Amino acid sequence: MALSDTKISFGIVGGGWRTEFYLRVAAALPALFEASGIVVRDASKGSELERRFGVATFRSLEEMLELTKPSFVVVSVPWAVCPVIIRQLAERGIPVLSETPPAPDLEGLLALQDCSGVQVAEQYPFQPRHQAIDEIIRSGRLGEVSHVQVSVAHGYHGIALIRRWLGVGFDAAQMTAKRFSSPITAGPNRAGKPQRYEKTVSQQTIAWFEFNGKQAVFDFTGDQYFSWIRSSRILIRGDQGELANDTLRYLADFETPVQLDLKRVSAGENGNLEGQYLKGILCGEQWVYTNPFAPARLTDDELAVAETLQKMSEYVRGGPSFYPLAEASQDHYLNLLLNQAIETGETVTSAVQPWATRT
Repeated sequence: MALSDTKISFGIVGGGWRTEFYLRVAAALPALFEASGIVVRDASKGSELERRFGVATFRSLEEMLELTKPSFVVVSVPWAVCPVIIRQLAERGIPVLSETPPAPDLEGLLALQDCSGVQVAEQYPFQPRHQAIDEIIRSGRLGEVSHVQVSVAHGYHGIALIRRWLGVGFDAAQMTAKRFSSPITAGPNRAGKPQRYEKTVSQQTIAWFEFNGKQAVFDFTGDQYFSWIRSSRILIRGDQGELANDTLRYLADFETPVQLDLKRVSAGENGNLEGQYLKGILCGEQWVYTNPFAPARLTDDELAVAETLQKMSEYVRGGPSFYPLAEASQDHYLNLLLNQAIETGETVTSAVQPWATRT
């Protein structure tokens, strides 16, 4: 991917935990990204962001737009507020990159569909490993993919990967789901490492999806985001092969099985002096992902956030849509139905929504 020669200036509405991902990306790649201003209603929180990241903060959207000229605005606010801010910006003709989901419920999703210039920052498809999986699927080595199992992220994030890897678009889905509780030793969280031994309760969600002959298993526990003892799992099966976590198995022909491993390649290991960053991911001798933001020191999720910022800049300049309201709405709609299936214990079937015919 060719990076823009022009610095990408963006504003942010919201000063919470997710906002800091965008600020860390801008700090690590100052020649490419610039946070021109942040709307933070709490003055003390604004002062703290100014101190930590050297950014300008404002108490209102009007003030930020009057004093800065961002190419687009990232909306990173609570679910209930998100559609209000999206509409305010869209009515001003300002492109929007909204955090997920763009609205909390089906009514809110439907009400947003007339807003133009809106993309959604669904970062999971752009994490390095997931881009590598995209490349393997595109290569045809798996054949036609008809079954996936995803234990990577919660709700709409996991569903976004399922729909992407199955290639089901807006196809109708049937689903059953259940939530389980089990004991777990408390681990790290947003606040940092555990301070003492403590046992807590883990909530696990498992759902079964049917998409017109294709199937998916959604499996996730929130502990996976930070836990030292709960890992992610991915299984993608096609008629010619499968990818199980980081191992690819496929047929070169009907009598020749091949097995390859996905290998992360990083600088700075074992005495290497190039720096400390991810170079890319190899599958055998082929690069299935190369890091376009090297040598910046960014986590996989931050690299994915950088991708959404880069793609949004290209979109604003007339480039392609990369995750529009319709896609985000479909993923959250299916997530709402998943929760309905849990609550009722019944099989739930999705209906075709208006956004499916507007793409």
